[in-house]
Amino acid sequence: MFHPLPLYVGLRYVRARSHKFFVSFITWASLVGVCVGVAALIVILSVMNGFESELRDRLLSLSAPVRVIAAGESAAVDWPDAARRARAVAGVTAATPYAQLQALGVRGAEMLPVVLRGVDPGDAATVHELGAAITHGHLADLTPGSARVIVGELIAERLGLALGDQLTLLVPSLSEDGAPQGKLRSFTVAGVFEVGLQDHDGTLVFAPLSDVRALLPPGSGGQGLRVGVSDVLAAPAVAARLRAALPGAYEVRDWTQDNANYFRAIRIEKTMMSLILLLIVAVAAFNIVAMLVMVVTDKRTDIAILRTFGAAPRSVMGIFITQGLVIGWLGVALGVALGLALALNVETIEPFLERTFHFQILDSDVYYSSAIPSEVHLANVVAITAAALLLTTLATIYPAMRAARTAPAEALRYE
Repeated sequence: MFHPLPLYVGLRYVRARSHKFFVSFITWASLVGVCVGVAALIVILSVMNGFESELRDRLLSLSAPVRVIAAGESAAVDWPDAARRARAVAGVTAATPYAQLQALGVRGAEMLPVVLRGVDPGDAATVHELGAAITHGHLADLTPGSARVIVGELIAERLGLALGDQLTLLVPSLSEDGAPQGKLRSFTVAGVFEVGLQDHDGTLVFAPLSDVRALLPPGSGGQGLRVGVSDVLAAPAVAARLRAALPGAYEVRDWTQDNANYFRAIRIEKTMMSLILLLIVAVAAFNIVAMLVMVVTDKRTDIAILRTFGAAPRSVMGIFITQGLVIGWLGVALGVALGLALALNVETIEPFLERTFHFQILDSDVYYSSAIPSEVHLANVVAITAAALLLTTLATIYPAMRAARTAPAEALRYE
């Protein structure tokens, strides 16, 4: 059967048992290094993707993917009409009114800044989001005019609140002559919620929408619409369509703008982690360079004989490029397989390690989530594979060029 010479000889060099222990050791070290580096990249990025998705879900658990607010402090807007027009926009699933204001929660000698948010307890989105997060009490207790509130778990812990306790809120406002003053209003704690995010559990207090509207200072601009979307990742596009449908007195913001700092930090961490872990593959590629250089030195006689029989320098280069690519690309393939196997089974591997070594990776007393999430993205796997294949390919070029420059007469002088 016909074989191209570079491929045939290169594969024979890969399969042949080397009598040089050091060359063989570096070969295996290179293969294992590439495999471990690629697997580590896939697993780490998958876990970071999982944490990013979990953070996004927690941020959106009590926050709207898109918000519509008044463009000016004193802008007169028709919120029912705005809700009707918003619901007609493609990608919008719901548009419900809300009101919120800054206040100071007071109980005894303890004080805590909070955000008082008014919601409609009968709204389907509120029932789905807030109702699912309530750990004590019931959402149905937030009846208009009842002066009842549902507080976050951290607020209840810091102020020592339980069901039925009184919480006094100091709401800042302005007098008729423009002087700052405050309103004191007492509420009864009707429930406690927890979503596992300090920004929500430690700041939000929910009350009936009409009760919060009654506390809003005139022209404060504390009202708006919470807009639900069919796909949270498409929220920026939906927000752009809402800006076109609601021009003038309205301002539209999506969750990527409200939480830009969180996800910018995650992107930077993922980029730096990828570059650091890619150094493992780079070190393994340098091992491939060293291994091939030693093989070229060891095979100088074979190279000279091939050149004497008429083999072109390009064919000699192909032999050692083939050998290096087989080792490097086999390591990449094994690394992708190992990385995917680990990333797709993190939820099984984590409990096994905790049972075997008797420790908890994420202590529930310290972290909101005690499980390690993992989310494999095909784009990440393709990018990691392409980068590793490129590094291992580049590693074969210098040794192959050195082999092609071998002079037959010089190599055979002492044979």
